[in-house]
Amino acid sequence: MKQFKDAGIRTSDVRLLVESGVIDKIKPGLYRLAGIPETGGVSIDMIDAARAVPSGVICLSTALSYHGLTTYNPSSVDIAIPNNARPRRVIYPPLRTYFFRKRYYNLGIETINTPYGAVKIYDREKTLCDMFRYRKKIGEDLAIEGLREYLSGKKTNLNKLRRYAELCSVKTVITPYIKSLAGI
Repeated sequence: MKQFKDAGIRTSDVRLLVESGVIDKIKPGLYRLAGIPETGGVSIDMIDAARAVPSGVICLSTALSYHGLTTYNPSSVDIAIPNNARPRRVIYPPLRTYFFRKRYYNLGIETINTPYGAVKIYDREKTLCDMFRYRKKIGEDLAIEGLREYLSGKKTNLNKLRRYAELCSVKTVITPYIKSLAGI
């Protein structure tokens, strides 16, 4: 709504745009164009999460899904923020917030530019390491499925995965799975 007001658009005009179906009202003060499709695999929920939590990075099952490493379709957006940050209360989209220490938070961040804004997300290798770090909370089966899909794909970088595993303190956990699934 603030952006509308800054652009000189009145509240009554916004109401007319909602009634005519040009924009959708997500919650009080939050609107978006109606019928916006996903852009390059980035869901609208991921874009909305990135705008609602600018310091956040898409992580865990949401990043795993984005990278095509799982058949699981998350019902909320997993987002990581620095452990010393104060999280904003976000009503939409549904978020699961994870607090990462600085050494885990800064590693492996990619930025995806969309027509609707930039989205920060962890790369494939960092996502897998995080999945194994949170395997007891999220599910070990999801972490193993992600690793299996990663190892069967063409964009595999085992050196990077091993380096991240060491930096994320999951080397002893993930190495036996890598050896077993990759046949090393």
